[in-house]
Amino acid sequence: MKIQSIRDADVTGQRVFVRVDFNVPLADGKVTDDSRIRAAIPTIQHLLNQGARVILASHLGRPDGRVQDGLRLRPVAARLSQLMRRSVPVTGDALGVGTSDAVKRLRAGEVLLLENLRFHAAEEKNDPEFAAALASYADVYVNDAFGTAHRAHASTVGVPMLLPAYAGFLMEREIEMLSNLVESPKHPFAAIVGGAKVSDKLRVLDNLLARVDLMILGGGIANTFLLAMGKTIGKSLAEHDMVDEARRVLADAEKRGVRIILPVDVIVAKEVTRGTEYKTLLAEKIPASWHIVDIAKDTIELIEGALADVKTAFWNGPLGVFEIPSFAHGTKAVARVLAERAQAGATVVAGGGDSVAAIQQQGLASAFTHISTGGGASLEFLEGRELPGIAVLRDRAAVA
Repeated sequence: MKIQSIRDADVTGQRVFVRVDFNVPLADGKVTDDSRIRAAIPTIQHLLNQGARVILASHLGRPDGRVQDGLRLRPVAARLSQLMRRSVPVTGDALGVGTSDAVKRLRAGEVLLLENLRFHAAEEKNDPEFAAALASYADVYVNDAFGTAHRAHASTVGVPMLLPAYAGFLMEREIEMLSNLVESPKHPFAAIVGGAKVSDKLRVLDNLLARVDLMILGGGIANTFLLAMGKTIGKSLAEHDMVDEARRVLADAEKRGVRIILPVDVIVAKEVTRGTEYKTLLAEKIPASWHIVDIAKDTIELIEGALADVKTAFWNGPLGVFEIPSFAHGTKAVARVLAERAQAGATVVAGGGDSVAAIQQQGLASAFTHISTGGGASLEFLEGRELPGIAVLRDRAAVA
């Protein structure tokens, strides 16, 4: 995939519009997880070291085209300023006279953050006038926001159509790591797919089945597959209308010789809440009034054994109700197993909010080969879809 990199760009003295993904969680006006901010710093620092004038642009949350004070980027700018040990001012709006003046005042080696792009409905509509206004701030475009690459928005598609366009270091790394999973993984190759819905991940399951040797399923997805195998799951989360698709996936896996691992024992709870009664049962016939909320000891040991010799692994999605600590043990155990495989030399890539949280909460991030900053984008990439934010960079490379 031919895409121009900022390694190849002469940005000395240039105004560079950098689309970053600073869509980070906030609490009490402070950033609670700065991993996406940290991930963008190498690209920002490289541009500043080259003497560029850097204009950062991001969205935060879903303001639906309206200004919402709780979704302003001031806390993000404050955290970025701390991490980079330099002042990073944020504009009052992404557009307007004040913003244009702030851009004009930028000197070589300085950085400015535009206010939340999605305060303007035109951003998500990829409005040409909005894109042109943003492009007018800069001479060069850089996309380092892989997490938004599956969105055809003004800042991801419209602006790079108007300027010389390059991929930042993070975007490069994401494309490289995910491309390797699709094109040239070392075998045995395992996929661990959790989360709530088969319907959300059916295309990625189908695409991975053609590539993996082992597929481990958990969460609500596994419950739907247990139904497809004729097992009862009580009141557990599942998609009854996807049972036939689950049977098809199982048949396809058998045809291809792909081993499928489903829970053999589970934690079940009276209610899916904190403090509720729970116990361990075989994943065979769950009582009608109980919910499957996590994988249990035998399943964890089964997964650990199955992953013992893998050379490549991809993980997306929790294997239980991760947001409730009592039901997060299975997901955290899988994070530890995968970290051990990575430290033993396997290529291990993870993506998706709860998967990443399980890794970070245990201080395991440095052990993984790569942690994707884009859960939805990484899944669409692995489905084989063309991501608009990447396609436009490729197209601009062909023009250059």
